[in-house]
Amino acid sequence: MRPEPGLLLEVEDLHAWYGQSHVLQGIRLQVGAGEIVSVLGRNGAGRSTLLKALVGQVRSEGIVRFGGMGIGGLPTYEIAHRGIAYVPESRDVFPTLTVEQNLLLGKKSGKQPADGWRFDDMYAMFPSLHKRRTVAAGALSGGEQQMLSLARALMGNPRLILIDEPTEGLSPQMVEQVAHYLRELRERGVAVLLIEQKQAIALDISQRVYVMGRGEVVFHGTPAQLLADTTVQRDWLSV
Repeated sequence: MRPEPGLLLEVEDLHAWYGQSHVLQGIRLQVGAGEIVSVLGRNGAGRSTLLKALVGQVRSEGIVRFGGMGIGGLPTYEIAHRGIAYVPESRDVFPTLTVEQNLLLGKKSGKQPADGWRFDDMYAMFPSLHKRRTVAAGALSGGEQQMLSLARALMGNPRLILIDEPTEGLSPQMVEQVAHYLRELRERGVAVLLIEQKQAIALDISQRVYVMGRGEVVFHGTPAQLLADTTVQRDWLSV
């Protein structure tokens, strides 16, 4: 099947399970090349499970195409090799390794693209990482670890990054920095599928939004359309 022009990720009828618990109930979702798409919803809606299903970390069934090629059922390392990076909420830096060693682990083996991300790009984008490049990652602040996790993912030159709650636990100033970095990724042509609890940030930087509830997509549209839909906000987003 030939992909639609500009379509990067296509998900149809995706189901996923934790043990016997049927978490995702037929998700349909798309991400275009160089697009930021946010997935909103209350805790327990299945958003994190969605990202894990896309990278092969939970049992799932359905159609997942990336660049027009099916990737459903592939092992996680092969999905990463195809050009999808995953930044989990836990950040998962290697605490005993330095910042620079963590970044080095993010590089793919083999020949790198001429326009790929390099150490200099990471340090220009995240100046605080340059200052602390010889420091063990475990000694970084939460915000710095979030930057390092994102930078390490970029070192693999992905076309799409899946990011789970990047602003969780960060100061307001650091939240604004993360939003700025995500916009910069889009300018560099990297697509982002973002799980974000802070609705204002997600709506400000996204081109399209999905809202999930009880393992299903209950809304899909632009940020403006979501802001105008008081019923969806009341039933699926308000705490």
